[in-house]
Amino acid sequence: MRPFTTPMPASRIPTLFAAAILLVVAASFAHAAVITYKASLSGPNESPPNVSPGVGTAQVDVNTTTNQMHVYARFTGLTGNTSASHIHAATTVAGTGTAGVATTTPTFAGFPLGVKFGEYDIILDLTLASSYNPAYVTANGGTPASAEAALLAALAAGKAYFNIHSSTFGGGEIRGFLTEQTTPANNSSWGRIKELYR
Repeated sequence: MRPFTTPMPASRIPTLFAAAILLVVAASFAHAAVITYKASLSGPNESPPNVSPGVGTAQVDVNTTTNQMHVYARFTGLTGNTSASHIHAATTVAGTGTAGVATTTPTFAGFPLGVKFGEYDIILDLTLASSYNPAYVTANGGTPASAEAALLAALAAGKAYFNIHSSTFGGGEIRGFLTEQTTPANNSSWGRIKELYR
């Protein structure tokens, strides 16, 4: 004879369903390791510094699970028309100095050229040689995997910078070193999920 069991009340089913969804979402957040780097772009940040009134921001999100790098930038007030943009790495000392171009040459694909202001948004596959300057790949182990490791190490060490070149300043009109953004504990994936259900 089977023991008598009480059927689950219908009112508990939505709660259990919501809990299951939370667990799935939390697991997917845990597997996606995204590191965010940001930079404030200006002429005084160049090497050597210049007096350009141009300013901008750059954000680079690296997903270490999918090996993708999301690059987003906005800029305005340049004295010359844009001629190229890319990430340089790695300088000898964090936050200062110059380095060769790490990402695509002569410029990021689709970057707005011939303008004094603009916006840019692209996702690069870091497993592809086409995402890098060929000289950077050669100087850093000869493979896309070794170039990716070198670029990620430079970003983590504060030795990579975002640079926008122009017709007025061929070596770069505005730039900024990319620094890792730390998030408060409450902004962690699990913290955000808990906040939704308070």
